[in-house]
Amino acid sequence: MSLVRRALWLARHIVGVLALCVLADPIVASAQSAAAPAQEIRDELDRLRKEFTTLRQQYDARMSSLEARLAALEGRPAPATTAAAQPPAPVAPSPAAGQPTQVEVPAGAAGVGGPEGALPVYGNVSALSKIFNPDIAVIGNFLGAAGRNNVNPMPAFELNEAETSFQAIVDPYARADFFFSAGPGGLEIEEGFITFTALPGGLLTKVGKMRGQFGRVNTMHAHVLPWVDRPLVTENLVGGEEGISDSGISVSKLILNPWMFLEATGEVYRGESAVFASHARGDLTYLARLRGYRDVSESSNIDLGTSFASGHNQNGPGLTTRLVGVDATFRYRPLRRAIYRRFLARTELIWSRGEAVDAASTSFGTYAAADYQFARRWFAGARYDYSERAFAPSLNDKGGSALLTFWPSEFSQVRGQYRRTRYAEGSTANEFLFQFLFSIGAHGAHTF
Repeated sequence: MSLVRRALWLARHIVGVLALCVLADPIVASAQSAAAPAQEIRDELDRLRKEFTTLRQQYDARMSSLEARLAALEGRPAPATTAAAQPPAPVAPSPAAGQPTQVEVPAGAAGVGGPEGALPVYGNVSALSKIFNPDIAVIGNFLGAAGRNNVNPMPAFELNEAETSFQAIVDPYARADFFFSAGPGGLEIEEGFITFTALPGGLLTKVGKMRGQFGRVNTMHAHVLPWVDRPLVTENLVGGEEGISDSGISVSKLILNPWMFLEATGEVYRGESAVFASHARGDLTYLARLRGYRDVSESSNIDLGTSFASGHNQNGPGLTTRLVGVDATFRYRPLRRAIYRRFLARTELIWSRGEAVDAASTSFGTYAAADYQFARRWFAGARYDYSERAFAPSLNDKGGSALLTFWPSEFSQVRGQYRRTRYAEGSTANEFLFQFLFSIGAHGAHTF
């Protein structure tokens, strides 16, 4: 320990000499300038003297802290320090990675141990404390309904979903995303997959349970939807809330060209979802999607896509269902008014061909929706729905909705939706739906 004390004594004197050298340079330069007034030279000297005093005080404070630590290690009382050596606002030393950080607490506080009432906290609290922990978030989706609907009623009040997400980078070549959904039906893994970002050939590969890349709405979680409910075509032909969601492998490839950004995706799933059913190990579900994206101007862009899905259905072994979809999205967001004005229009057209024991039938459905931001926190929207029933194209449902959304902050959302639906049975439903979304934690962005 004597060597450490000598090193500290020598370091103190070396720093003092270096500070004097630094101080002497500007003084000599100022003295050599014959044109500089004497008052300016004195002001410069006073400023440099104050800077040197401040540096010396900070240095003394750090040396005192080191001496206190050394005394604690040796088991002897800490050396007394003079009042002049204590700076008005001591600057705590920045600990190196893995070294304890001293957290100052009032002297004599109950339960506080260690020299001078300092508690050791290992690691950098702001960064290293979560280096091995994923980003965690919880999103609550509270729904309510008023009015009349005899075909597909919703509860008056319901915490429809509480989604918990765990997202993190595994290493420089992969990341993991897990989404657990708790609702009235219990707890389930909504999605859980690992993404490999550096495979040969520029292939982006996902492995796990995922929402299938079919169209636009099927890929969205409930809290991402711009409406309280899902369109009729999604409910009738694509499986509603559950949709095409299954365990499998997804491979995507970016195709760059001068006209449009293209992304080609191919997926294979186990074959169990709301639309498809697996009667044997080989009854897999296959999906393919081609998406094109292009900027129209500096404030607008267009997104086009076509999707295909094929697999066995619940009607029996050997019977299949095929889905074909076309979707389009137009976005407008002026750069100078981006937080006050934006417009988004989207539509999907879906055809479903399902085989039954006695025949096959083709059903069609579509929706068209628009959303407009007219103030910083306010959005207004409208949607039109039309859809035939799967395996019964003679039955069709149609309806319309008007929406108003308010964002108190980026962590909460309040939405009201008036929905009028005329079902194939002849019943007409008039309802007012409302939604409260609230979140805590760092929830990663979903697919754009």
